[in-house]
Amino acid sequence: SSMLYGYNLAVVNSPAGYIKDFYNRTVVSRNGTGLNEEALTLMYSLTVSVFAIGGLIGSLMVGTLVTKFGRKGTVVNSTVLVFLAGSLMGFSRICGSPEMVIFGRFITGIHSGISLSVVPMYLGEIAPKNLRGFLGLMPSNFICAGVFSAQVLGLHELLGKEEHWPLFLSLVVVPTFIQLMLLPWFPESPRYLLIEKHNVHATITALKWYRAKCNIQAEIEEMQEEQRSLSSVETVSVWQLLLDHTVHWQVLSVVVINIGMQLSGIDAIWFYTNDIFENAGILAPEIQYTTVGTGAIEIVAGLIGCFTIERLGRRPLIIGGFGVMGMCCAGITLSLILQTHVPFMKYVSVGCVVGIIAGFCIGPAGVPFLITAELFKQSHRPAAYTVGGSLNWMSNFTIGFIFPFLQMSAGSYCYLVFCVICLSVAIYVYFVIPETKNKTFVEISQMFATKEAVEESQAFTHPDQLKLKKMNGYGSLENEEKQKMHLRFRN
Repeated sequence: SSMLYGYNLAVVNSPAGYIKDFYNRTVVSRNGTGLNEEALTLMYSLTVSVFAIGGLIGSLMVGTLVTKFGRKGTVVNSTVLVFLAGSLMGFSRICGSPEMVIFGRFITGIHSGISLSVVPMYLGEIAPKNLRGFLGLMPSNFICAGVFSAQVLGLHELLGKEEHWPLFLSLVVVPTFIQLMLLPWFPESPRYLLIEKHNVHATITALKWYRAKCNIQAEIEEMQEEQRSLSSVETVSVWQLLLDHTVHWQVLSVVVINIGMQLSGIDAIWFYTNDIFENAGILAPEIQYTTVGTGAIEIVAGLIGCFTIERLGRRPLIIGGFGVMGMCCAGITLSLILQTHVPFMKYVSVGCVVGIIAGFCIGPAGVPFLITAELFKQSHRPAAYTVGGSLNWMSNFTIGFIFPFLQMSAGSYCYLVFCVICLSVAIYVYFVIPETKNKTFVEISQMFATKEAVEESQAFTHPDQLKLKKMNGYGSLENEEKQKMHLRFRN
């Protein structure tokens, strides 16, 4: 599912000219006259951007779907969208219908909007806490693999010819068919089965399947502790999540990192990669192979993040990733200004592009989805993913719409906007979001609850009142009994 998102992001780049020709020929056959350049560009832009509109709609459906069908059930049931979209795009040329291409892209966007939230949620809930970071970054690696696959298959020697573009667009049905054959045999999320469905037997069966060589008793007790804490709490809606003051720091963190991920400039960098490479002196016929090389860098950087997250933690990857991206955005601005006077600066701009891509894939590409899962308990998690996913898609659409105007008005200085955003997100994460490595969901919630306690304790002035100590930048009650006393006091 994650691979399909990456594939659909990049699949329309290579056959863009062929798709425009198809649109123009179809309009000529219908009306007798062709489209002007503006109308043709508008139709193609709609083909590209309707994917993000579908993604936004899909992300808004996540909370309802995962509560009704479960995590795995949602992933399995949503595959019907891919088969529908693949059929529409694959037969569009035979039917002479540009509308089938556009509607197929819209449906793939809905599927990607669902998958982009549900897959990290599912993996985060089935993973043991010592592997939660590793599995949490796997979706971003497969997104990179999807982009790379589209870049490779889009080469002229493979499916980059005019007669192949409908097949190229509809090829998404192949990995979807493989998933549909395999995934139904996997168990549902144990946390969903116990906490939301109250099915102890199915929970034990699923855990035994996922933890073949481990003692599952401690994990069941941890889930039961979370279940007891939520015994009187139903799965909350998005509106209830936004109004719940006990999780406002978590919600703010999800908002910042998901918006920051898209407004970091990564989409703008991809949009102008070919121009930057051309300015660096790379010949036009070779740029497609250079672009494939940047796709390979994505995969390598993603794997580095995947295999280091359990050792380094979440914070270093996301802070370091945004920090590198911010510095490289500043570097691109400097190199574009100076490259007319200093010849080697055009190579600096290429290096900065590579640095932005690598920095993004090491941390910001995947850690926000992982953190969204880790910061919330079971009752709040679906709504949190709905918020994070919808903001992600809205930011994606916004940057695609605004960047051309920003680039025209600010020129080379437009990348400084992305520099400020990246560094601001890095600073926010450094001061607000704690390290969640090797911690249970209950422990993470308690860390934020303790942060609330620190804020409220500022009103205490008497020495006999509760004393708080600092731990990793967050308040922590000195012992469990005092924590209970403080909770009773708050109530």
